[in-house]
Amino acid sequence: MFIEIQELQIHPIDFEEDFRPGVIDFGPDLEQRSALHSVGRAQLVEERHGKHQTIKDIRLNGDLSATFGLTCARCLEPLVQDVVHKFDLLYRPVGSDAGREELSVTTAEAEISYYQGEGLLLEDALREQVLLALPVKVICREDCKGLCPHCGKNLNLEQCSCAEPMEDPRWSALKEIRGKLEN
Repeated sequence: MFIEIQELQIHPIDFEEDFRPGVIDFGPDLEQRSALHSVGRAQLVEERHGKHQTIKDIRLNGDLSATFGLTCARCLEPLVQDVVHKFDLLYRPVGSDAGREELSVTTAEAEISYYQGEGLLLEDALREQVLLALPVKVICREDCKGLCPHCGKNLNLEQCSCAEPMEDPRWSALKEIRGKLEN
């Protein structure tokens, strides 16, 4: 769904969209398992910069929900994650802040994204919000033991018979220093 500035100048746009799996590309590590349901409103926010410049920002707020398939960061087993997220976003035209002298960025300004051309794709905003709503590293459970670094067996399912690795003698000097510091 393309949200156009010209239409927003006439009236706000209310949306309720469902995106089936495969419509939005979330990358190779994230599998969309259910329709991504989004509901919300897009509206125009005109902001004056100086006497003669008016910037047309797009404010996008709403909710999204979907189910995604991921892999555990420790044991690589598949798992399912539900995402339910509220968003309130502000998009400014690309280049509208150019030419201003360098200033420190306030917290409010850090929340601004940019659009190019005559509007923005709702799908792009939703993709970004889903990726921000998910944790960087997902684990299947708090006490996940992960994979054996030698044989690759899942230590949650079975114990491996790998011997403990011998300590590298090059680290012995640092180990002695650490022992002295702890005492």
